Amino acid sequence: MPAFDLPLKELEHYRPELEEPADFDEFWLSTLKEAGQTDPVVSARPVATGLRLTETWDVTFRGFAGEPVRAWFSRPAGVPEPLPAVVEYAGYGRGRGLPHERLTWVNAGYAHLLMDNRGQGDQYGCGGDTPDPHASAPGGPGPAVRGLLDPRDHHHRRLITDAVRAVAAVRALTGVDASRTVAVGNSQGGGLALAVAGLVPDLAAVLITAPFLCGIRRALDLTDAGPYGEITAYLSVHRGAERSAYRTLSYLEGVSFARRAQAPAHFGVGLRDTVCPPSGAYAAFNTWAELTGVDPRKEIHSYPYNGHEGGDAVHVRRQLGWLAEVLSVSEAAPGST
Repeated sequence: MPAFDLPLKELEHYRPELEEPADFDEFWLSTLKEAGQTDPVVSARPVATGLRLTETWDVTFRGFAGEPVRAWFSRPAGVPEPLPAVVEYAGYGRGRGLPHERLTWVNAGYAHLLMDNRGQGDQYGCGGDTPDPHASAPGGPGPAVRGLLDPRDHHHRRLITDAVRAVAAVRALTGVDASRTVAVGNSQGGGLALAVAGLVPDLAAVLITAPFLCGIRRALDLTDAGPYGEITAYLSVHRGAERSAYRTLSYLEGVSFARRAQAPAHFGVGLRDTVCPPSGAYAAFNTWAELTGVDPRKEIHSYPYNGHEGGDAVHVRRQLGWLAEVLSVSEAAPGST
């Protein structure tokens, strides 16, 4: 795929005009207040994984409307002290899978919570375990268009709420240093980490790669690839629904969340990404924390010849080094000398 978005020099200064709803903050305040009426954790059950160096628990916590959301919680085995926690969000169509699939953060010495995606998990990976009882709202079959005509009905209102509650849940678990909680994600997961950064003011850091639902209006003009293609396909059938759809999506816009963030941020983007065009990530990066009165550390890494895979393992290596520095933790294994 050839380069198709703005040139890098323009991306580095790109700040799009936003059609941000006047009640954006109130919308999310009321949503999260409704979800936060009860303690987050329902249960944490140890599970056997066959891994001798990792301990894992099957966690259920209360997400949107107090509904149960599943997650895997893992820690390095034999490390008694509280550890910084990485809350990771999975990509579009993926569930939490199996507990041994994602071990990078545990091997780096962090406690790790991998949140399941409600109503997803059937497109790739090893499945999910969290239903979405509200999936019958008007819209298409894919999560990107479920409830597209009303922001209170949209799937990602529920998913973002789950993501915020996952932070509360991990902070309530044994063996976690709640003051050093980090949100991490790629693609849809990057969009969720970005939203959490705008809604949870005291995160220690955020790591965002190729975020979905970020720079939405431009992305819909640039690409027909899914998941954005699900939205354009819906609008191609439901002619005249654009106004309602764009109003709904304005409450999910990643750039709006970025403006409200406060934590140090690390971004990654492939400049040939036709799934989540790079202008969205740069718009979020360039407006990061502009409404909060803080000036947190931030950096972005671009990969000129890569698409949605971005920097892949090369970028993960950069994430590991950056996060260890931001949190002032040793990159050596816990317990080593």
